[in-house]
Amino acid sequence: MDVVVVESPAKAKTINRYLGPGYRVLASFGHVRDLPAKDGSVRPAESFAMDWEVDGRAQKHLNEIAAALKGAERLYLATDPDREGEAISWHVCEVLREREALAGIDVKRVVFHEITPGAVREAFAHPRDLDERLVQAYLARRALDYLVGFTLSPVLWRKLPGARSAGRVQSVALRLICEREAEIEAFRPREYWTVEATFLSARGAPFAARLTHLDGDKLEKFALPDEAAARRAVAAVEAASFRVAAIERKEARRHPPPPFITSTLQQEASRKLGFGAKRTMQVAQRLYEGVSVGGETVGLVTYMRTDGVQMSAEAIRAARAHIARAFGERYLPGAPRAYRSPAKNAQEAHEAIRPTDFARTPADVARHLSDEQRKLYDLIWKRAVASQMASAVLDQVAVDLASADSRTRLRATGSVVRFDGYLRLYQEGRDDAPREDAERPGERLLPELGEGEAVGRDKVEAAQHFTEPPPRYSEASLVRRLEELGIGRPSTYAQILSVLQEREYVRLESRRFVPEDRGRLVTSFLAGFFERYVQYNFTAELENELDDISGGRIAWRTVLERFWTDFSRAVDGTRDLSISEVIAALDADLGQHFFPPDPAAPAGADPRLCPACGAGRLGLKLGRFGAFIGCSNYPACAYTRRLGAAPAGAAEGAPPADLPRRLGTDPETGLAVSLRKGPYGLYIQLGEAGTETGKKTEKPRRVSLPRRAEPESLTLERALALLRLPREVGPHPETGAPITAGIGRFGPYVQHQGTYRSLGADDDVLAVGLNRAVALLAEAAARSGARALGRHPETGEPVTVRKGRFGAYVARGALKAPVPKGRPLEEVTLEEALALLAARAERDKAAKGKGAKGAKRARAGGRKAPRRAGAKAAPRRRKGAKAADAPAPGPAGAE
Repeated sequence: MDVVVVESPAKAKTINRYLGPGYRVLASFGHVRDLPAKDGSVRPAESFAMDWEVDGRAQKHLNEIAAALKGAERLYLATDPDREGEAISWHVCEVLREREALAGIDVKRVVFHEITPGAVREAFAHPRDLDERLVQAYLARRALDYLVGFTLSPVLWRKLPGARSAGRVQSVALRLICEREAEIEAFRPREYWTVEATFLSARGAPFAARLTHLDGDKLEKFALPDEAAARRAVAAVEAASFRVAAIERKEARRHPPPPFITSTLQQEASRKLGFGAKRTMQVAQRLYEGVSVGGETVGLVTYMRTDGVQMSAEAIRAARAHIARAFGERYLPGAPRAYRSPAKNAQEAHEAIRPTDFARTPADVARHLSDEQRKLYDLIWKRAVASQMASAVLDQVAVDLASADSRTRLRATGSVVRFDGYLRLYQEGRDDAPREDAERPGERLLPELGEGEAVGRDKVEAAQHFTEPPPRYSEASLVRRLEELGIGRPSTYAQILSVLQEREYVRLESRRFVPEDRGRLVTSFLAGFFERYVQYNFTAELENELDDISGGRIAWRTVLERFWTDFSRAVDGTRDLSISEVIAALDADLGQHFFPPDPAAPAGADPRLCPACGAGRLGLKLGRFGAFIGCSNYPACAYTRRLGAAPAGAAEGAPPADLPRRLGTDPETGLAVSLRKGPYGLYIQLGEAGTETGKKTEKPRRVSLPRRAEPESLTLERALALLRLPREVGPHPETGAPITAGIGRFGPYVQHQGTYRSLGADDDVLAVGLNRAVALLAEAAARSGARALGRHPETGEPVTVRKGRFGAYVARGALKAPVPKGRPLEEVTLEEALALLAARAERDKAAKGKGAKGAKRARAGGRKAPRRAGAKAAPRRRKGAKAADAPAPGPAGAE
């Protein structure tokens, strides 16, 4: 019996079917050990010696592998075919060698880029040894990440309270986002006008043309800066007669894009499907590891972490055969298309992401896939097939119209798709364009015109435009920019974006990255005191050196020594910096963005002048909870505002000065409705605090004002509607249970049977409809890994299994029960869930007679819940102390 080790149980299950009874396939469940999160795990003074620590959860799996090796002849390491996969195999091998479990066992490495019977058997027929160069590249990368994180992060904590951490690659990605935000804040729109006229051909067919020359001069973008100039141009066109001066015809060809690599798959899935990079990789992983199709578990796509755009000769033949069969010979180019990979290392230039079998069309496998899997497979399949199709052919026409003196000229353009080619199947999306932009290009026809032909003029119109700031980065455009700069690699893009959000350095608004306050401060600090290490070219060059290690062109310790010599010197140079010096430097660097000049203010007005006292100067301050803007006259003037550039024309972004503001009277209760400011922001209040009802002092009803709401335009009707929340949106189409919308601790949300989902930036909590709510809840279920197991045999309620903050659990309505630790989610059955839920219901029932403490202890498994290490008991409230003047927290769980 030979033992095979892979990463995941899903992959193990698929491969086990292909290899047969002579093999035992076991899963390592990912990485089995890592550098301990403490100082000294990497020791530069000892030639970068590293200490490794086996993950507690991996011990069980390693024990199982070691036990299986007793009596085995060979150990096959069949982890993923990239640097991370090589590292997992190396770690497993090293741990087993330390346990003396490999004595007399032949250890081999097998790699395959698709999980199909043929590919797996071919790999096992040609095993190899572990690739030491790939392992060394991994060691260098891991050591660099550790040294930067554990050396730079403490500097941040000491010099910049409120900062979380710094990373070798994440800090550079954060700089991109912050610099783009600074560009947007500094942007000033510029007005310009265009003139367009409608003409009629000799046969009376209308067509449009745009003004290009006026008074003999070519019009640049800002040649018509205002309405007066535009009107003069309109008058000049209306006063002239026109003829066709020239006709230019040309043929244009559009070639298909290459098959997906990791970054382009993430970009296209973001544009067309709205998937985040992390979600895209999770879905692609399931398609790669295997899906049950017709009773057989089979991998549907090749390995999804790759920077190679080439396909195997066999795959190209299969794609061309399908094109000829499905579309005809016209759609097949004369020779197969060859794409060249930009990857420097042959080991990492794997095949592109493609279907393992082009005969499995999206329609054929749709019923076997989840909705997300179906959409992503459709995208991968179409892109791969289209990459081998014929080019599209377009006829483009440009017609120049000239006045009698040729001093006024207009141009009409048109295009026609003469042969759609690959566009019949697929068109690549564009960044900063709506998702619907994935359709075939529009056609703009021009009537038949001849040179010298006179044309009639119909109407002439001028249109006003304003320049727009550069758009914020989406996940797709940020990944593309990182790739252009050579920062990060296919296996790291999703992780980079996730870490930035987890550290609360950035947030996603309308699927765009917006830097948080602490993110901007960290970027400014690093750019000011560690500029070299957040420079784009330095990070890209370091990535190239890591590639050189895996290519055998440089020693890994040489790269680490060169980096550490300069980096440690830069860290030592900040030891004597005081916090006040850091704040002064950040204030100088970020001041132009936080205090932009107000165009409406008198010339020479100081944008930092305090709007409250009129004498103090605003500047960057640092408090217990991070940075903010404050007045230099503190404590005489207590004016503060959140970090961020104040909008032009506003009183430095301050909240309305007339708070609390009475909005009116509630017609039902007769109580006053007011808008107020508390420590957590603006909120609406019904009545006044301290109103006594019998022996009880009633707390007024309160609700937070949604973040994007304009306090100046808040009406009594809207305030009353917000106070009535939560409201029922409608019944869920699957369960019939009500979906509600409300405002909680984390903002507006929708809720269904205990599942919460935050509303998007463009959603209105008072207007969100049933379809939108169901879609949001479905996204929440997908993110939590929720899986329907079936219905309860007695109540008919749906039973689900999902991931939670403290581990996996099963749920039926409001009843929840934890899944035993270590039990894989995909293996939980309906019968097992029913038993867990029944046991939980019995414990809850038994605890009812014990009061609140007994019920709480029952939910904790009958044990007294331990206090967290280092946690202190809550202090008693002083006699007479009042609760904070803020709305009570809403339901927890809204993401």
